[in-house]
Amino acid sequence: MSRTIYKSLPDLALARTKRDDGKTIREPLVVPDIVKEFGEGRKFFIKTFGCQGNVRDEEILAGYLEAAGMVRTENEEEAGLALINTCAVRENAEEKVYGEIGKFKANRKKDPTFFLGVCGCMMQEEGVAKKIKASYPYVNLIFGTHNIPNLLNLIGESLARKKDLVDVISFPGDIVENLPSTRLDSYKAFVNITYGCDKFCTYCIVPYTRGRERSRAKEDVLKECKSLVEEGYQEITLLGQNVNSYGKDFHDGTSFATILREVAALGIPRLRFMTSHPWDFTDEMIDVIAATPNIMPCIHLPVQSGSTSMLRLMGRRYTRESYLELVKKIRTKIPGCAITTDIIVGFPNETEEQFEDTLSLCEEVQYDAAFTFIYSPRKGTPAAKMEDNVSDATKHERFDRLLKVVEAGVMSHSQAMLGHVYDVLVDGPSKKDEAVLSGYTETGKLVNFPGPKYLKGCIVPVRIVEDHAFSMIGALVEDPVLSLARRAGKALENEPVAKTYLAAKKAFEESKVVSSLRAEVEKAQKEVARLSAVGDDVAFAKAKKAYRSSMDAYRNDPVVQNYEASKEEMEALLQEAADILR
Repeated sequence: MSRTIYKSLPDLALARTKRDDGKTIREPLVVPDIVKEFGEGRKFFIKTFGCQGNVRDEEILAGYLEAAGMVRTENEEEAGLALINTCAVRENAEEKVYGEIGKFKANRKKDPTFFLGVCGCMMQEEGVAKKIKASYPYVNLIFGTHNIPNLLNLIGESLARKKDLVDVISFPGDIVENLPSTRLDSYKAFVNITYGCDKFCTYCIVPYTRGRERSRAKEDVLKECKSLVEEGYQEITLLGQNVNSYGKDFHDGTSFATILREVAALGIPRLRFMTSHPWDFTDEMIDVIAATPNIMPCIHLPVQSGSTSMLRLMGRRYTRESYLELVKKIRTKIPGCAITTDIIVGFPNETEEQFEDTLSLCEEVQYDAAFTFIYSPRKGTPAAKMEDNVSDATKHERFDRLLKVVEAGVMSHSQAMLGHVYDVLVDGPSKKDEAVLSGYTETGKLVNFPGPKYLKGCIVPVRIVEDHAFSMIGALVEDPVLSLARRAGKALENEPVAKTYLAAKKAFEESKVVSSLRAEVEKAQKEVARLSAVGDDVAFAKAKKAYRSSMDAYRNDPVVQNYEASKEEMEALLQEAADILR
């Protein structure tokens, strides 16, 4: 009898299907009892490959496992459960996945109850799940990108039936809200606004692994972002395979510019987004970015090729000329805006002339950064069926030439930064040297500079003193304690204690009853002072009694009591902040 139950397997034809009946699901999280028992005292490990979307998936996976009572570990050897979260965009990423799965054979030998799951985009490819089960029989669970909200039920079913499970849904599922989440960063957060993609570029597997395009409700996006602002996050990045198509499926005029403007208005210090498709980049978007200071002037704008004929083969829906016109608009309306890109070298049958078009476009645009790749065929995509007459040697030679042109553009931007001061959001100490901090400017440039580690999460002014191609060396331009104090002040504004105090103070100041009671206290106080000088003991005693009575009425008023209590809590919070600064 087979030890593996195949509940569903990927079907690329089904993955192309557009669903109009998708709904938003809001259900409370329920942890199966068998998973609670399994999770008690157990540590979990997650290894993620791929893009920011996969990182966000990891945060949700971790949220589910922690809800089941498990605790994260960074040591894979001590894990009682491990998930490998995969990427399908590049072939080399897939090869790394197979090596990662092999590591956990030792865990199973050491602990017969060890549970191994493999998930993510790679599982959505046809044939991959069966290949993994054949090569790595100790894998307990294989599930796809659309199955993530069902993680705990799948683990529970596997445990209850004492069987391995494969469940990979190919069609795009419903949008599930109220997902548990354990953020990997305390200051920078990713927020999904769309799932899937409808572009179907001929080389791209994403529409098959992530499904067709669907947008989260604006209210849900704003609720999540507002919560992050209140928690003190300094930067939000809105995520989607193509963020600028947000809202198209609502058919009510909602656009990406709409959500961008409204999220920025929540007060997040830094707002970013990725990834944009040049075909959907509107003038309205450019105007919103230009007019909104907390939207960072840094746009990732994948070009893939500088040749119009090659772009047509890639299914990119724009021309070289329209792309360059868009770049011109952005740089005219948003001076100093950084533009980064993705470029593919060696697409099937790429000619030397087509490649040189890419070189000349890069020379003209002068990118701030570029992610360059030699084309990797993805099974199931139209491009994978194309015959290719370009040798590997030629592809690698072109790749090297492209790198030199890209680096020249990057260096020109780096050199222009010398001597200037930029605001840097500090990620924390460098892995190589704890005395050196690292962080990113508004335009996404990495800067390393000496400083105390307590500046992590602060936005600090840094002067660039040395330029390198892909990172800069800087120096703080103000006392780090002042930077921390400014950060603490902003954080206090969002503290529940501070909000309660300000609300109580406002009620106290505006209460007519309190005002009347205070007037009576002052009147009685003046009468006591007057009679103490007269020497009439009887009248003085009577006045003191009246004063105590008015004071009791004042102190017992609910508005006064609420104000005094909140004031004490606020003072304690301020003392704690002062201790930190010292």
